Amino acid sequence: MSTQWDNYMRKLQTVLRNTDYVKSSDIPNIDLYMDQVTTFMDEYLESSKRFESDKLLTKTMINNYTKNDLLPPPEKKKYTKDHMYLLCFIYYLKSFLSIRDVKTIIGPMADMFYGGKSKEMSLESIYDSIFQIEYDSSYDMAKDVLNKFRKSKKSFLEVSDEDEREYLQIFSFIAMLSFDVYLKKNLIENIIDEVLAGNPEEKDKEKKEAAKNPPPDKTKPVQKNNSGKETKK
Repeated sequence: MSTQWDNYMRKLQTVLRNTDYVKSSDIPNIDLYMDQVTTFMDEYLESSKRFESDKLLTKTMINNYTKNDLLPPPEKKKYTKDHMYLLCFIYYLKSFLSIRDVKTIIGPMADMFYGGKSKEMSLESIYDSIFQIEYDSSYDMAKDVLNKFRKSKKSFLEVSDEDEREYLQIFSFIAMLSFDVYLKKNLIENIIDEVLAGNPEEKDKEKKEAAKNPPPDKTKPVQKNNSGKETKK
């Protein structure tokens, strides 16, 4: 098992450095129908599948994104290149964030840049810039994973049973990777709550307070009672 584990790690480094993604030049310059969108995504993100039967993007998913305001509605039942860029961002974000959080992140992008709304930046240029940054950092990420692997190989050396020791070293490696994901996910959620959306708990409190103390109805005529105080009908 030890040799198999070492071989896997060498393979994993190659996979990390060559992670596939949809390039802007891959996306057709014509608008696509729903079936064409799902077929395209399935083909270009095939390497992301864990199992052969996995569905990366379905019609139901796309319809739900539109219903939840993550994705602008299609234009005459067709999806533009801007739709495709947003779908790619949504695909990656929803793998570890809630739909509400994805909406908080993607919503402003659609509002500001979808359909050429911005005079300075297009969704295509944003997409290319973001994935270039990711590509440039892939080497550092592969290096970090390798360092964690080496550290895990040095753990539990006091365990004499080979199978037990190797399992614990693999678990140690998984734990380090998991803790890294846990911390980064918490950081992302904090940015969403405190910067992009404001504090959601405070907003909920404000809504509840507003519901308990609604503002006076200014449409009702003001009358004075016998004491001279103003009353409303």
